[in-house]
Amino acid sequence: MAIKVQNLTKEFDGRKVLDNISFSVEQGEILSIVGFSGSGKSTILKLISGLLTPDAGVIDIGDGDVAMVFQYSALFDSLNVFDNISFALQERKEFRGKYTKEQLKEIVAKSLKTVGLEGIEDKFPYELSGGMQKRVSLARAIVTHPQFILYDEPTAGLDPVASTVIEDYILRLREETKATSIVVTHQMSTIKRCSDKLIMLYDGHIVFRGTPDELLKQDNPYTKQFVSASIEGPMKITASGF
Repeated sequence: MAIKVQNLTKEFDGRKVLDNISFSVEQGEILSIVGFSGSGKSTILKLISGLLTPDAGVIDIGDGDVAMVFQYSALFDSLNVFDNISFALQERKEFRGKYTKEQLKEIVAKSLKTVGLEGIEDKFPYELSGGMQKRVSLARAIVTHPQFILYDEPTAGLDPVASTVIEDYILRLREETKATSIVVTHQMSTIKRCSDKLIMLYDGHIVFRGTPDELLKQDNPYTKQFVSASIEGPMKITASGF
């Protein structure tokens, strides 16, 4: 299933964070959204997932289920890994009571195996490394077999090796679930390895659309400034962030 966004606008405190933007992601594609802090990247994910309501515009995802992988895992500290992963299956009304305890155990075990973690169902988040917490959040995201997976800075706070592991699983999950995915990221390795295409946001608008290779050509002032991480260029860093 595809994602189609048309004329999307969102305003906070009189500032248009997103100003009439449109883009689409075809089924099975991975779109990366890049841009400086405060450019509205995470806001797009919240709008698509239903955590926020747009001021104007249309988001078309049909009847597909949406899973969100949050920037800092967002695991429930008071719940063990099993209860974190199975939370949606136990609490969402469309799944509540659908599975027996034994079936839930099988589903959770399969999800953990998919992300390379087995036998940790009884552990709590504080017992896991940052990279393991990220992988548990991936396992939680796929447990409902979503048609869409949204990743908000999936490698934030991780060392280069752990980041590579997460990138590998993003690609693996795409192959195994056939989900349509959007990845918000600043990390060049994630952009190059995981993206079929990308958009760059600045001042509420899309200032670049293309492939990772086209981004790296740096043939416009926005891509040049982003790739070189320069403070000189058309994009001005602001103190606000959304």
